Amino acid sequence: MFSKQEAQKLKSEFWTAFGKAFPRKWLLYDTKIKDFSFKFSADNKKAEVSLDIEMKDELFRNAYYEKIWSLESILEDFVGDFTKDEFYTLDNGKVISRIWVEKTDLSIYNKQTWPHIFEFFVEKMDGFERFYYEYEDFIKDV
Repeated sequence: MFSKQEAQKLKSEFWTAFGKAFPRKWLLYDTKIKDFSFKFSADNKKAEVSLDIEMKDELFRNAYYEKIWSLESILEDFVGDFTKDEFYTLDNGKVISRIWVEKTDLSIYNKQTWPHIFEFFVEKMDGFERFYYEYEDFIKDV
């Protein structure tokens, strides 16, 4: 096991290495839709790429979720199999809508798995971005 400081240092090294290996500007929060963003995450068991719909107003959150859900088979063509949860609860208790892809048996704390995480991140985020740019006007029309 790692101390809290060692774990934090490894996380920092991981994200720095990812940024250096793939120095491109990702869409992430720049969707022009408030509280609608794409995210990378990794921990000691898995890596994820997600679309988080975090509007406080449940009607708006549901409207955007339904828009994405109406394009389910198209999204699957871009990112492969994905998981969805209209009422996903974050660790802090906040309820959001989330659509994500994950790859297990990877660890941010094992440098040998970093290339696999990086490849997964690039492939899946690229798919999410291409999907978003292709259907951006439809998605924004809520």
